[in-house]
Amino acid sequence: MRLNKFISESGITSRRKAEELILQGRVTVNNKTITTLAFNVDPEKDIVTLDGERIRQKKKLYFLLNKPSGYISTTDDERGRKTVLDLIPVREKLFPVGRLDADTTGVLLLTNDGDFANQLLHPRNKIIRVYEAKLDKELEEKDAERLIKGILLDKRKSKFERVYFEKPKDRTRVTVECVEGRNHFVKRMFTLLGYEVKKLNRKSFAGIEANIPVGSYRELTIAEIKKLYQHNV
Repeated sequence: MRLNKFISESGITSRRKAEELILQGRVTVNNKTITTLAFNVDPEKDIVTLDGERIRQKKKLYFLLNKPSGYISTTDDERGRKTVLDLIPVREKLFPVGRLDADTTGVLLLTNDGDFANQLLHPRNKIIRVYEAKLDKELEEKDAERLIKGILLDKRKSKFERVYFEKPKDRTRVTVECVEGRNHFVKRMFTLLGYEVKKLNRKSFAGIEANIPVGSYRELTIAEIKKLYQHNV
């Protein structure tokens, strides 16, 4: 691991500021001053200090939240609205992996691992998101086909990977799979075809399902974390 990354992931400063500290000669590795930005360290073996104080890498945390309606997916809010962090009372600084609208419910991952989150959200990894949308009217077959083939959104062709009905007799309740992470993507796709999304629930993200009550959270299992890491190619 690069030395500047090790320092930033300890939570004491940003990666850019860590580079400045290294160049200033304030960082040592195993009692040797290091001023090379490309220097690599082994977090398990090497002892890194800043101004004589040892830097310890913080534990990486990964949480699943079954988000209820009425909470915004940010770390804080100037208007004093409730945020998803209000639902996870841990001391460590967490942030959501992507966002869900305030009125959207379901799977939301939170972590303190910035690189991990960025990789999951990168378009090249094509992470599957599964949503259930409650529409104001029945979805016509021709429109379901258009959503799969693709329609223009933001001047570019956009589509769902799959469109299907959990209960075939209820065509107002539609399940869609997509790899897009743009803001309000699912709602805007339906709006373009003349439908209003009355309710939206994210059933899964990267294969992680909301298998806990609404409003509750839990740490991801080792198996789930490994599964998510497999997407970071």
